[in-house]
Amino acid sequence: MVVIESVIRSNPLGRWYIALSDTLKEESLEICLDINEYAHKIEMMGKEYEGDVEVLWSSEDNVTPEQINEVRQQIMAYEAEVEAQQQNATHMPDGTPNFSQDAF
Repeated sequence: MVVIESVIRSNPLGRWYIALSDTLKEESLEICLDINEYAHKIEMMGKEYEGDVEVLWSSEDNVTPEQINEVRQQIMAYEAEVEAQQQNATHMPDGTPNFSQDAF
């Protein structure tokens, strides 16, 4: 099993991003500016190890609780969207319509 480190960081402008690194490879650093990009890169990294990965989360000291909360909210929204697509649902868990073309 490989551990992929996911570190929430903040740039000088106050914008968060996620730095990904594969602990088995030196100098493996990927930068993700949103959760969709993060999910895609985790999936690509996981394919190399046949999905046998563990994600270890942390954040740098300069990351605010608001930024961490925003990341969590985006992750929850992403997971809900994926679940709705898998179930071919017409509505998201919060009751809003699922406008994915697969749902109709």
